[in-house]
Amino acid sequence: MLPDPAFWAGRRVLLTGHTGFKGAWLALWLRQLGAQVTGLSLPPPTDPSLFVLAGVAGDVDHRLGDVREAAAVEAALAACQPQVVLHLAAQALVRPSYADPVMTFATNVMGPVHVLDAIRRCASVQAVVVVTSDKCYDNREWPWGYREPEPMGGRDPYSASKGCAELVTAAMRQSFCETGPWIASARAGNVFGGGDWAQDRLVPDLVQAFLRGQPAAVRRPAAVRPWQHVLEPLAGYLLLAERLVVQGAAYAQAFNFGPTAQSERPVLHVAQLLQQVWPGAQLDVAAVQDGPHEAGLLRLDASLARARLGWRPRLGLGEALAWTAQWYRQFAGDRHGMREVTLDQIRRYQALA
Repeated sequence: MLPDPAFWAGRRVLLTGHTGFKGAWLALWLRQLGAQVTGLSLPPPTDPSLFVLAGVAGDVDHRLGDVREAAAVEAALAACQPQVVLHLAAQALVRPSYADPVMTFATNVMGPVHVLDAIRRCASVQAVVVVTSDKCYDNREWPWGYREPEPMGGRDPYSASKGCAELVTAAMRQSFCETGPWIASARAGNVFGGGDWAQDRLVPDLVQAFLRGQPAAVRRPAAVRPWQHVLEPLAGYLLLAERLVVQGAAYAQAFNFGPTAQSERPVLHVAQLLQQVWPGAQLDVAAVQDGPHEAGLLRLDASLARARLGWRPRLGLGEALAWTAQWYRQFAGDRHGMREVTLDQIRRYQALA
């Protein structure tokens, strides 16, 4: 199953976090599907950014605003009267959450509170997808994948904030929205792809070193994560929104979107695969393993999304990393062509069916 252009054509969508890495990819895909997109977000968090390179501002009603401010959310909803709300705005990194836990909790907990509270007063909204994270679970570092009913938790501020966001979403749905608008949450694995320049994220860190011609430091090489290309969970978010609108309450719940077991690999394995598709790249696997606590093992069970939504991963880990390397190498050659490169990868992904 892939997103249905007939469903999205002309549909009004509010997308929070559209200036971020995942949000910019999703904004481009929604416009390609024919949706009318309003974006609410802070300015792009990095320079360069996919949002700027791909000219996303020209595809959406671009509104600067902070989901920590209830009035900004209310104003965006009132202005665009969306039928679908996709909430991606977040503080999205583990290590920075140690440096600023207050901002992390304010964004990742009160952001969903403000969005879900505001939609109660916006009659146009039919469906809401709140995007959280695979790190929302109380991670015991079990060797099997976490399933949707497992307890929420989080040892670090980022993970705890995502567990809180899931509890907020469930409470608001059960307290105020039992007859609609229909609300679901989406928990994705560790995503990567072209256009990500966030610090302390594996693939962007590797790529930036490769682009400088320097050996790339590999932090925590034995840590295992569910790796996936950014387009994989985005397809799941869109499918989930479609089902919420068309079939309602049966899909108003949490869904995991993660890769197959073959893509749940150690950090070093991912780094070596990327090295193989980047001529001349070198790794520094003797890098100092410093910094705050990060989980050593995390797996995600996406059986529910496969069974209920017909969603499945389409790119193997090696192929997804090859697409990513292609994007960044194109950027190194001509950054002015990145909009078309990004749209071409969306088209290629759709053609994989």
